[in-house]
Amino acid sequence: MTTAQPESFPTIHWEEGGESRSARWRSERGAAAATRVVLADDTLPADVAYRMACEGTGLLWRGDFQNARMLLQSLTRRLDKTGERKAKKKPAAPAVAGMPTPQLALPFHQQRQLQAQRARVLSMVLIELDPQYTIHLRRAPLVQAACVDAWGAPEGDVAQVVSLRELQALVGAHEWRKKGVEIPALAKLAPKAYDRIHPHYGVFSPVRGEYVDLIAQAPLPTALAKQSLAYDIGTGTGVIAAVLARRGIQKVLATDTDPRALACAKENLERLGVDTRVELAQTDLFPEGKAALVVCNPPWVPAKPSAPVERAVYDEGSRMLRGFLAGVSAHLVPGGEAWLILSDFAEHLGLRSREELLTWISQAGLQVVGKNHIRPRHPKAQDAANPLHQARAAEMTTLWRLQVAW
Repeated sequence: MTTAQPESFPTIHWEEGGESRSARWRSERGAAAATRVVLADDTLPADVAYRMACEGTGLLWRGDFQNARMLLQSLTRRLDKTGERKAKKKPAAPAVAGMPTPQLALPFHQQRQLQAQRARVLSMVLIELDPQYTIHLRRAPLVQAACVDAWGAPEGDVAQVVSLRELQALVGAHEWRKKGVEIPALAKLAPKAYDRIHPHYGVFSPVRGEYVDLIAQAPLPTALAKQSLAYDIGTGTGVIAAVLARRGIQKVLATDTDPRALACAKENLERLGVDTRVELAQTDLFPEGKAALVVCNPPWVPAKPSAPVERAVYDEGSRMLRGFLAGVSAHLVPGGEAWLILSDFAEHLGLRSREELLTWISQAGLQVVGKNHIRPRHPKAQDAANPLHQARAAEMTTLWRLQVAW
């Protein structure tokens, strides 16, 4: 795994025992280190902690670890109450049948802003790790394996400070990596073979598996009979490449720009027994050459990601979507197809129109030769209390089958 070099990390400073101390600051989303850090323990009232965290003061925990978890839960409850009060002050605009609903219980951009503010406050509860990723607090868990999974083996003799919230996410990702995510489409294609994908920390998990079903069921282009080669653009965990290989395509070239994703895909493809058919390449969008099938599942919301893992969902300016459409014709053999898998969630929010998408397809010299649809099955689609429920309930994921308009 490729990890950032030690000198690339900022330093966090605090006073303790009459001395100035410092440690390496780690933040997956690139958040700046708190400029003011104070020591905190079990005697700190939750209301005081909340006020200090809202002011941007880092609370470096020196008490019982489990009490730090309870404090974080208390801060979360206070933030939830604040969010509920703000939501009541801004009633949702009425929905109009057949029209986008950019104004919901909370407008999309306002909700994102609230989420960012929430993340900043909750990231103020800090935990120190020694150079070997050990936490020296009462009732602290062992997190070394999770840290090695995410960051690589310890380097040097420098202590590190991380937010408790991020540490919990790191441990949760470690458990998901061990357990894996069952992919029904892989099981159907090879009933007796392994059917789980194990996402790495920082690599988007295929928990929304409906798009995988679309790829498993769509009719393969006839051009594959002459050239059994497909490209998987932005492979992530490697799940799409694995499905294509299990559908009988002899060679799949899967690309990604993220070293973490490529390491994750390599491990998954080996476990699934399809690594001899799939080649991985670190490149932006397309490899050189042409294929009979080029598949891409780009981020579906044109907004700026706030953390690396969000790049699978948010794509500022629809850069990847537009880049794929603009360049794919040059990488298709005659009769080949480009498969674009895309949710229309952004359309229901008014962030991108269907007309824009069709215009980009036409401008790229492509034509639509087929479409397959599926409704999302994730819990948010059925959660009426979700601020964006109207858009989520109307969401549809589509596999667009595209060919060059010769």
